[in-house]
Amino acid sequence: MHLKHKLETLTAEYETLSDEISQPDLISDPANYRKKMRRFRELSDITDAWHLYQDQEEQLKTAKDMLSSENDAELTEMIKEEILTLQELLESSESKLRELVIPKDPNDAKNAIIEIRAGTGGEEAALFVQNLFRMYSYYSERKGWKLKLIDSNPTELGGYKEIIFLLEGEDAYGNMRFESGVHRVQRIPVTESSGRIHTSAVSVAVLPEADDIDVEINENDLRIDVYRSSGHGGQSVNTTDSAVRITHVPSGIVVTCQDEKSQIKNKAKAMGVLRARLLDAEISRQEQAIARERKAQVSTGDRSAKIRTYNFPQSRVTDHRINLTSYNLDGFLAGAIDEFIAALQMARRNEKVNE
Repeated sequence: MHLKHKLETLTAEYETLSDEISQPDLISDPANYRKKMRRFRELSDITDAWHLYQDQEEQLKTAKDMLSSENDAELTEMIKEEILTLQELLESSESKLRELVIPKDPNDAKNAIIEIRAGTGGEEAALFVQNLFRMYSYYSERKGWKLKLIDSNPTELGGYKEIIFLLEGEDAYGNMRFESGVHRVQRIPVTESSGRIHTSAVSVAVLPEADDIDVEINENDLRIDVYRSSGHGGQSVNTTDSAVRITHVPSGIVVTCQDEKSQIKNKAKAMGVLRARLLDAEISRQEQAIARERKAQVSTGDRSAKIRTYNFPQSRVTDHRINLTSYNLDGFLAGAIDEFIAALQMARRNEKVNE
């Protein structure tokens, strides 16, 4: 059985890692230690499930041996029932093992940088950017993550042309990655006097936060400009040149940050976003499948590339990738999005299993 061979190989890797992480000299290399510990925890779950499967397999063999030598009718029925139960347990355990041995994306454990931008719909789209930002803020609180604002471009009515923020926490990128794409909203805008339903669109990009070891940036490739940050209507909100714009010349990527009053802090945040975008671009180059997926998910905010629709008159939210609908839009916008994220993760795992 191919699965058994794979599990035996992973068990051997687990035992090797168990020895390695107990070595004192590994602690002096924090990056390598974190990497090995993360892999050790993954393999620990797999080996526990594998040992359970082997125990159930042994119990089934014993029950079948007993059945072949048992003459008592009542005991025979009991053993047959036990065999059926063990066969179901084995089937369930094997299914779980097939999921567990699917290689995890190492980026899933990273923090996530979220970029939300208004697309089609003008001021109404900008207001929905604010709605999505608030939704992700509530979801972040539920998960026990930290949210750090990186940059924002607010509008007069309280919306945002764009907002960029960091979510720090366990598996933040692994949970948020499926939010990438175009989100469509259907509702009567506050700016609409005739009460007609308008359709607007907002694009969301989710990037894994890159470590220094993930992306090497040559300082000579950067053009850094500083300027005074501005608020609503373009008025200056700072008397010093604290806002930072970084241009990565080879790729043409431009990142700005003006949220902090300190130029140093703004530069650090902007560099974090730049590293994340460069890592995302590298992932796309390495895996053409991811490149195709991301191109489909993240576009210019055009309505035709939607992944999800939020219909306010019907209190309905629909994810078009998995045909999942909820009629609790208020709860969804209050951060209760776990059901959708879990369903998208399951759909992704099923695709991997089938592969």
